[in-house]
Amino acid sequence: MTTAHNERLAIDGGTPIRVRPFAPWPLHDERDESALLRVLRSGQWWSSHGIEVPHFEQEFGCAQDARHTIAVSSGSAALEGALAACGVVTGDEVIVPPYTFLATASACLMRGAIPVFADIEPTSWNIDANDVARKITPRTKAVIPVHIGGCPANLDAIKAVAQRHNVRIIEDAAQAHGAQWRGRAVGAIGDIGCFSFQASKNINSGEGGAITTDNEELAHLAWSFTNYGRDRSNTVWYGHERLGTNLRMTEFQAALLRSQLERLEEWANKRTQNAEYLANRLRELDGLTPQQADEGVTRHAYHLFIAHYDATAFGGRERDWFVEAMKAEGITCSGGYAPLYQQAGIRNTTHDLLRTLGRETSEEALGWTSCPVTKKQCSEAVWLSHQHEFLGTTEDMDDIVRAVAKIQRATN
Repeated sequence: MTTAHNERLAIDGGTPIRVRPFAPWPLHDERDESALLRVLRSGQWWSSHGIEVPHFEQEFGCAQDARHTIAVSSGSAALEGALAACGVVTGDEVIVPPYTFLATASACLMRGAIPVFADIEPTSWNIDANDVARKITPRTKAVIPVHIGGCPANLDAIKAVAQRHNVRIIEDAAQAHGAQWRGRAVGAIGDIGCFSFQASKNINSGEGGAITTDNEELAHLAWSFTNYGRDRSNTVWYGHERLGTNLRMTEFQAALLRSQLERLEEWANKRTQNAEYLANRLRELDGLTPQQADEGVTRHAYHLFIAHYDATAFGGRERDWFVEAMKAEGITCSGGYAPLYQQAGIRNTTHDLLRTLGRETSEEALGWTSCPVTKKQCSEAVWLSHQHEFLGTTEDMDDIVRAVAKIQRATN
């Protein structure tokens, strides 16, 4: 390498751009402590007898423009509850993107449904409505658009396809707290939506989730499924109208989330300010192209800052090497997801289910060989995360740009 000694990359033993840590996560203060102590001292830790969960459901519903909210134990629980409410049963098909966390597809399999993968768009990284239309069959019961990284999917296009084929839309908004499509918060724009409050999420309670909808019947069915099949109108405690399970949120989680929710707007604005500044700075360089939101997106939640990596701008070095070089320079980043259809748990369980059903379905029909954009993007993605970088300062963003520029100079 012909660079000067002071330009030697940290991965090769040089001095890193940054040695101080980024802003901590989770952020907490006396409000969060007070919220937890309030529940502790109340003696009502169980949501069925408490007040924190119903208050949180009302407040979160207002924040997400949803008439009904059901607080649950996790984002995965929210997906299962939404699928149950939409009537998804064994043998049905649900169309999902392969570029998402495992739970989007595994929740379908937990219901006995087959996840069918529709490819993603190369610029937004969200599910491609045109490929959704191609993958619909008479067995399709629902489509799950994921608002990846907090960037809303093209809900106009997805709704047009779903309405044409009479399938339900389940928004996976696990990463999209506060995100907006055409001025409305996501989560109840489709038939039903799902949020996560796991430790990495934009507001969190360690674990937790929520189901949101404007549809009263779906809200009732989701609540029933997550409360052992009880009926809200039936006062008999041991009356179970349908098969369900226990996916309830605790009072501690709800109290903490109510406290976190007070800062959702403040944190969302800070993430947006930093992410947009960084995107503009990166456009001055070659090699990293930020995720491009659809024109209908009026707020990106920036749970993740996703960029496309062009190896030719870095001397042909592979994406994984670049990620390690950035980490050595003190910048926390990752390469993100692998395609879900490559995950053994998804493949093996899908095969087992199909055999049980006596069905032969090609890998192409399942989207395992017909998602070329996903395959390419998974090998060329670079992620920066809100809990490490985007609640910090402009100077933090400048350090990220300096690290990218340093690596680029050293490899060309």
